[in-house]
This record gives sequence, C-alpha cells and structure tokens, in this order.
Amino acid sequence: MDDFASQPLPRWKRAVLKVGSSLLAADGGGLSPRFALGLAQFVLASLQAGREVVIVSSGAVAAGRALLPRVADAAPTIAAKQALAAMGQAQLMALWQRFFERPVGQVLLTHDDLRNRRRYLNARAALLELLRVGALPIVNENDTVAVDELKLGDNDNLAAAVASLVDADLLLIATDIGGLYSGHPVHDPTARPIVNVDTVTPELLRAAGGHAGALGTGGMRTKLEAAAKAATAGVATALFCGRDAATVTALAQGDLRGTLVAAQGSRLRARKQWLRHAPASGVVSIDRGAHAALLRGASLLPGGVCGVEGDFRRGDVVDVRAPDGVVMARGQSQYNAGDGTRIAGHHSRDIEAILGFRYDEAMIHRDDLVLLHGIDTGKEAA
Repeated sequence: MDDFASQPLPRWKRAVLKVGSSLLAADGGGLSPRFALGLAQFVLASLQAGREVVIVSSGAVAAGRALLPRVADAAPTIAAKQALAAMGQAQLMALWQRFFERPVGQVLLTHDDLRNRRRYLNARAALLELLRVGALPIVNENDTVAVDELKLGDNDNLAAAVASLVDADLLLIATDIGGLYSGHPVHDPTARPIVNVDTVTPELLRAAGGHAGALGTGGMRTKLEAAAKAATAGVATALFCGRDAATVTALAQGDLRGTLVAAQGSRLRARKQWLRHAPASGVVSIDRGAHAALLRGASLLPGGVCGVEGDFRRGDVVDVRAPDGVVMARGQSQYNAGDGTRIAGHHSRDIEAILGFRYDEAMIHRDDLVLLHGIDTGKEAA
C-alpha cells in the first residue's frame, strides 16, 4: 500500500481537531492515552505557536463501558448508552486534562442546539470565551440527553458544525487509516491514496461508503460528508492517521501526510454570502458615526443605534438603515428587538447595567455583518 505524500497544511490560526473513539478506547475497555498523547502534543505545540484549537472528542460511552460492564453487556438501548455516556464523560475529560497545564472546558451539544438561533449563539459565545481566556474546549455530543431525532449521528459532522460555529480556518479529522483511498485499503490491493480532493462529489461519497469499526459510528463516508459541509463554510479539512506517530508529529511542522479536502472559497466570504441573501426580521437604524464606522469594517455598537423596528430575536438577521434611509448592511443581531431598544444610544460598558447581562459589546459583530450594494470590502478579520 502506498504511503501518503507530504504536503503543506493550509495556513491556520484556529482549528478544530476531531478525535474518534477508535483512537481513545483501550483494548480491555475504558480509555487509553496511547494515541491521545501524540495528538495532545500536537495541540500543545500549536498552542505554544500562538494558535487556537478546539477538540471534538468521542469516547464517553467507551469510558462508561469500563466503569459498569454489566450495563455495557446488555442490549445497547438509547437509555443504556445515555447512562454509559453520563458515567464516561468525567473519565474522558480527565484523560484530556492530564496532558495540559491549562484548564480544559467541556461543551456538550445536540443538533437542536445548532439549529436553534439563540442556542447556536450561546454555544458560539461559550466556545469563543473559552478560547479567549486560554482554556482548551473539549466538545462532544450530549449523549446523555440526545434522542434519535436530535442526535447529530456522529462526531465527524459535529466537528464540521463546530468548525463553522467558531470560525475555524481548518478542520483536522484523526482517523485510524492514512486518509482517503481510491478503494478499500484492506480489501482492494489496487487502492491508492487520494492526496487532494477539490470537491466532494456523490461518486466519491458512494466510493467511500462502508461501516465504521465496532467502537465508532462514522466511517470514511461520514468524514467526507463532514468535509463537504466544512468546505461550503470556507473551511478546509485534513484527514490523517492519528495512530501513526510520525504523521502526527509532522502536523506540528505544518506537513500533512493524508488527504486534504479544499475549502470552497474563504470562511468569511461564505458567511457573508449567506447573510447577503438571508431574509431580514427587523431593522436597526444607525447614526452618521456608526455609518462611517461600518464602512471602515467596524462592528455596530449600541451607541450608534438610533432606533429598532420589528420583533426579532437574538440571532435573527436584521437590516441596517443608514441616516439617509438606505439599507446599507445586513447582519445577525446579538440582542433581540426589546433589548436592542433599551441599549440603543448607550455605551457598550453600560449594557449589563441596563439589561442585567451582556452577550457582546456589539449589537452586530463585524464578522456577522455584510455591507450591501457592492460596497463590502470582503476583508477577513485578523
């Protein structure tokens, strides 16, 4: 079997690293640091280089199996898996914490959290704040409360959603094989490595179909599905073998020995393209100072807001109306219409005193705002 040729990783400042159960589960049950250690060393090297990493980690159910084998040996009902996950979450967090001097922070998500605008923004705010204070976020699906219709189904797709959620530059998926092959690498002796994928096609997805190992829920197909979702959000995906020490070590040097799935345009451009065509639920009127600030690429602060119209919720898209009456921008509001009305014209430092809480200093953050009529610069935030 051919090895994957080395290629440079895309430049990145913030990445999401997905680690599956097959890399964390011990042979006799429970969790093992065998492969997690190398991945943790890569994360540590990245943090020391000034980068940010969010880990999406499976393994809670596997950890729970070792704590209560009689439950694990019974029929694998949803309730049994929920119970095992509840017991195993602490063990999973302890495994990751042992590798880092900085604190790790657990964030559990369900599909419902990501499709509900308010909870989506709350999850985003929590993850970004963990990064801001220097903690290491560890994300997992909330198996203890998720049921079939709410489950994301696998942590590959969860990782793609988190990459979009935190505005990551790169999605890294650690697998138990080298990457994507032209055929099944075990059953097809003619299978060859696929180093680069420009577009995830239906034909490629069909070729990657197949079942995952006994400990995982997602095979290569789900990893490609996740890569396709990340690509539409402007995020490249790297698939690599998390069991190969040399491959993991090379990652810290910026070299990928695996498969790179290209992003479809830039991250912020994809986000702003969606904002440009999203229906607006209300209108925020601004003064001349705010108008000039937005043209310079700044966020919309409440001090520059003159009026609020409509009955929008936090996370809804609203139009931004300039002093001349022209709608000059559109963005996602950090506050609902009622709260926006109360803080309009006030300094950001006064938000908490007025509302009793503060989501953000801005009414609309610059990354969640697009200028209309062809005047948006499209510049990405530093």
